[in-house]
Amino acid sequence: MSGYRKLGCSTSSQRKAMLRSLATNLLYHGKITTTEARAKEVRRIAEKLITLAVKEHENFTEVTVKAKVPKKETVVSPKKDIPRERIKSATHVKRVKSVVDGKRVTEYEEVEKTIRKDNPSRLVARRKMLSVFYPVTEVSGDNRKKRSQSKKIDMPTKMFDEIAPKYTNRQGGYTRMVKLGSRKGDSAEMVLLELV
Repeated sequence: MSGYRKLGCSTSSQRKAMLRSLATNLLYHGKITTTEARAKEVRRIAEKLITLAVKEHENFTEVTVKAKVPKKETVVSPKKDIPRERIKSATHVKRVKSVVDGKRVTEYEEVEKTIRKDNPSRLVARRKMLSVFYPVTEVSGDNRKKRSQSKKIDMPTKMFDEIAPKYTNRQGGYTRMVKLGSRKGDSAEMVLLELV
C-alpha cells in the first residue's frame, strides 16, 4: 500500500503542483471547494504551514536603516479645460531632476526607515513557505490597466502578519471540512475546506 493518495494524477510532479496550487489558494482566499481526497491532502500541508507561521510570527528584530529615495513633485497637466472629476487623474507625480555636467540626474534624499529583520529560524520558516507557495498577483476589480494596477502578494508575510496572530492560542486544527454532497459528473464527494 502506498503512503499517499494519487488523486487522479499520473506523475508525482503533477500531484505536487496541484497540491501546492490548492494550498496557496486556501491560505490566500481562506476557503476552497474540492474533492474530499484532495482536501485531506491539502489540509496536511496547510496545517503544517500555519503551525510554522504561529511558531515564528514574533521572531524578528526591528532595525532603522537609511535609504536613498528620489525626490518627487506633483505636476498638473497643462490642459486648462479639464472637468472637475478628471482633475485627480490629470495630476501625476514626477521625479525632480537637476543638470550636472550637462546631464540630467535624479535628485535623491536620505530617509530613515524602520524595517523588520528576520531572525535565522524565521528566515528558514519563510523559505520553507516559499517552497510551497506559488506567486500570487492581485488585480484590481475593474480590469482596466491590469499590469500597472496589479500588485504581488508576499504570502509568507501574510502568513506571519494576518493568519498566525489568529491562531496563537490554538493547538492545531486550523481548518474545517464541510461536506457538500456528490458532484454531478462523476459522483465524487465534494467538500468546502476553510480556515477556522
